[in-house]
Amino acid sequence: MGMRLHGVGRRYGVRGPWVLRDVDLDLPAGALVRIGGDNGSGKSTLARIVAGVDAPTRGRVTGRPPTAYVPERFPGHLPFTAREYLGHVGRVHGLSGPGAAREGERWLERLGAGGHAGTPLRELSKGSSQKVALAQAFLARPGLLVLDEAWTGLDRAARDAVDQAVRERVADGTTVVYVDHNPGGLAGAPHALLRVSGARVTGTSVGPADGTPGPRVTVLARHPEGAGAQPPPLPGAPSVTRDGDRHRFRVAARDSDALLRALLTADPPWHVHEVTAPEEGDPGRSGATAGRPPYDGPRNGPGGTPAHTPGPHTPDAGTLHLDIDRTRPDGERNHP
Repeated sequence: MGMRLHGVGRRYGVRGPWVLRDVDLDLPAGALVRIGGDNGSGKSTLARIVAGVDAPTRGRVTGRPPTAYVPERFPGHLPFTAREYLGHVGRVHGLSGPGAAREGERWLERLGAGGHAGTPLRELSKGSSQKVALAQAFLARPGLLVLDEAWTGLDRAARDAVDQAVRERVADGTTVVYVDHNPGGLAGAPHALLRVSGARVTGTSVGPADGTPGPRVTVLARHPEGAGAQPPPLPGAPSVTRDGDRHRFRVAARDSDALLRALLTADPPWHVHEVTAPEEGDPGRSGATAGRPPYDGPRNGPGGTPAHTPGPHTPDAGTLHLDIDRTRPDGERNHP
């Protein structure tokens, strides 16, 4: 039995508005779960309740394993050096004195902060403080790891190191719940995406984390604002990379219709240039996806799915090149 939230609600003050309401959520061991939503929607409140650093106003949380939590801002006023702080945290989590020291040094090195081991926490920069906060979370080897904008202030190398460490923890059976504004963070990795909106949490069915990669679909699209546009949280939590003035989204095949629908109906809409279907021989290609023709996007239907017209395409590798010029449900034309 994993961790569970039962009818959880949270508001601040007796008459304050509900930030979260009626949240029922299962978090099995080894699940990687991303929390998305607009600014101020309650993402951090949900993360804090999952971590146990905030209590629900209503409902209860059961089955929470030993937990490590990393907030966006680490309290740097503590009277320790980075080395002393990590040694103390390690001992709290049951490591011996020498073992705690070794693990602390190892994680500082891995995150690129080894040179700051002897620096007082109050003298560290934002990025270096965040590396210490992450080091204390990883050295504890918790059953639940909650990261609330924990990548803020990190350089590229440190972000990549954190992503890799998270994948390792998930592979070892740790449940990881995280908030990150960067759409490319932990590219293609989440098992579930939760979205907080209007005090409600949707997408709360988190399936077993069996590590099966499954077939993937790649979508190449351009936003009217160009490469500088920041994609919002999208169905399937796709990985996002930049390709010139376009973005390349890679998502599980089962989520590709929903992803395309979200891109085409965005305001302003994205211009989709290419959709690449899973190839024969994909190790995750099986069951309902096996033997299907190349994916060619959502069709017009009674639900108001936007129409599109395929353009010329090449027959190789199941790639369909699209030149989409379509009418939105409001009757306006979408243009590249």
